[in-house]
Amino acid sequence: MRSRSAALTLTVSAALLLAGAGLAIPAAAAPVTLTPALAAAPDIAVANVQAHLTQLNSIATANGGTRRSGTAGYTASVAYIKGKLQAAGYTVAEQTCTSCTYRANNLVADWPGGPSDQVTMFGAHLDSVAAGPGINDNGSGSATLLENALVLAQQNPTMSRHVRFAWWAGEEQGLQGSAFYANALTSTQRTQIKAYYNFDMVGSPNGGYFINHITSAAAAPMKAYWDTLGLQPEENTEGAGRSDDYSFERVGIATSGYAAGASAKKTSAQASKWGGTANSAYDSCYHQACDTASNISATVLNRAADGVASTIWATSVGGTTTPPPTGCTAAQVLTNPGFESGTTGWAGTTGAIGQWSSQGEAAHGGTYSAWLLGYGSTHTESLSQSVTIPAGCSATLTFWVHIDTAETTTTTAYDKLAVTAGSTTLATLSNVNKASGYVQKSYSLSAFAGQTVALKFTGTEDSSLQTSFVIDDAAVQVS
Repeated sequence: MRSRSAALTLTVSAALLLAGAGLAIPAAAAPVTLTPALAAAPDIAVANVQAHLTQLNSIATANGGTRRSGTAGYTASVAYIKGKLQAAGYTVAEQTCTSCTYRANNLVADWPGGPSDQVTMFGAHLDSVAAGPGINDNGSGSATLLENALVLAQQNPTMSRHVRFAWWAGEEQGLQGSAFYANALTSTQRTQIKAYYNFDMVGSPNGGYFINHITSAAAAPMKAYWDTLGLQPEENTEGAGRSDDYSFERVGIATSGYAAGASAKKTSAQASKWGGTANSAYDSCYHQACDTASNISATVLNRAADGVASTIWATSVGGTTTPPPTGCTAAQVLTNPGFESGTTGWAGTTGAIGQWSSQGEAAHGGTYSAWLLGYGSTHTESLSQSVTIPAGCSATLTFWVHIDTAETTTTTAYDKLAVTAGSTTLATLSNVNKASGYVQKSYSLSAFAGQTVALKFTGTEDSSLQTSFVIDDAAVQVS
């Protein structure tokens, strides 16, 4: 993120845009619409995002400790991301920002598919300040977008929109790379970009959960995902006009994005709901040499990365742009989905709901989760909640589950977790599905439209060797 004192002084011509990159770049100021995806958004592995951050840190270390625009560290950062994208099948171009203070290249990558006149664009600045490697500011946004781009390529879904990613030069000198790009767009090109999403400092170690233009149509899919985690995000007032989304906003394109905070201090109210330290900066290493790979909150980073995936899928993935049936409003209808309100809304073995991190079972989000079984002896436990699916609507149940076990077999299911909707079994998980961390599960509830149905998690454990099923951040999303 640029400092408040950075000036924005550029001159741009439309001819330079195409001459420098060989691109035909669409754009627009129309509101974003949510399109029903054919599949749930994938989980983005935060370990992979962190691996990219480690590479960016190493690049800075090998080049004088910085990735400032115009330096060898910045050029090597561009080359690292470009190589990954080209190998994944993206059409990638470098666009030289001739009006930047330090001449350097923007990197623009297009995923094949989707209508060319319907573009969703995701961007982050790739440069650091001269003082350090810039791993939170803004390796975090750059790495988050890179891993999302790679997962999109791996999944290769049918696209309802064209998706474009960009990494900007010269942000720290005054949003220069993004302004060079945005100012050169024709009116037609601006109209074609339905929303631009920006990610600047999304891993702050004492971070908060902020969204640009939080009440706007563009922000709706981003807020919807964080709402399923019970995060209660706030407007990004600290970052207003200070990052690359402003370049697009100034030419009339709808914008939003995530941020975790910079040098401003976390309030007591924010620390109460988000955790962390009140009256301390969101990032005490902001624009300093200590902004290294250790200056990152994996939890904050993970939630941003997954929210980006959710936004890509909500806006741009699917075989059709047909709106939801009349009367269906996109909503999350499960009560207390992340268990942060204790037993509210849940029936059954409610003693399973609690704060279990001190016993080695950390929550996926927040501090509460539901821990079924784990006794190493014969037990049955369950949690249930009834939900109503409006007639004519589609609905999806999602939740995160961590399964750990003392069972050594990889083929025999001794301890089981059944997931049911009424009398229908949606899935049966077991000790065979053990994993080192949380895994997201997703099941359609559309067959229950027009009904009230009891959702139930039932765990059964045999007489020896424990298996624990820890459930968190559930949701029933209606559309």
